[in-house]
Amino acid sequence: MQRVNNHNARKGDARALDPRLSLRDIGHSFVPGTYLFRHLTVDFAAGEVWGLKGPSGSGKSTLLSIVAGWEAPREGSVARIGINTTRWVFQNPLGVAQRSVMDHVALPFLAVGLGRQEAEHRAADILGAFGLEDSADKRFSLLSGGEAQRLMLARAAAGKPDLILVDEPTAQLDRATAATVNGVLGALAASGAVVVVASHDLETLEACKAVLDLQEFAGTNNESHVINPVGRL
Repeated sequence: MQRVNNHNARKGDARALDPRLSLRDIGHSFVPGTYLFRHLTVDFAAGEVWGLKGPSGSGKSTLLSIVAGWEAPREGSVARIGINTTRWVFQNPLGVAQRSVMDHVALPFLAVGLGRQEAEHRAADILGAFGLEDSADKRFSLLSGGEAQRLMLARAAAGKPDLILVDEPTAQLDRATAATVNGVLGALAASGAVVVVASHDLETLEACKAVLDLQEFAGTNNESHVINPVGRL
């Protein structure tokens, strides 16, 4: 029987513990006896950007759901330490057409009670980290694909989540535009969150500190693997 453990920080003290996730001997299947992956052991720590790769159908999105706590693994255990808030960034940017770039990033600060001036001051710092300082007044509907995706990353970081999951951030972009997104992935780590990015894009994966290849854990492989965060499997 799978175990999902939540060692969360006290309410109102979300950073009492540095966020991290420990996956131990994880396996998952939707059809009994047919596994997407098995024997996966890895630790995801705050301040690191992890890449997740594998062919279509290898279970990348499923593993993201397990990491998020949305799906329980068929085998193994997940310890979620200091994880209270999670943000997803999807491959199709979802914004409010007539709202400005600044509005999108200031909103998380306004939502916790900051005044407009302070919220926009903090948002401006984040926009700078994601290369959007010159687009602060531009409406979402007028952004390029790369600008829109960088805005979604910036908005995720603004909320100071403990866990950021990014699903195929450059799948809909041309190579030049994708490069502008890959260039700011490191800014997500600066937010202090655990960051996991699923992608087919080799340049996106190169922008990550370490890469986990789900082909190494295919259901036909019965060997157990432990991943070192400085390596690339």
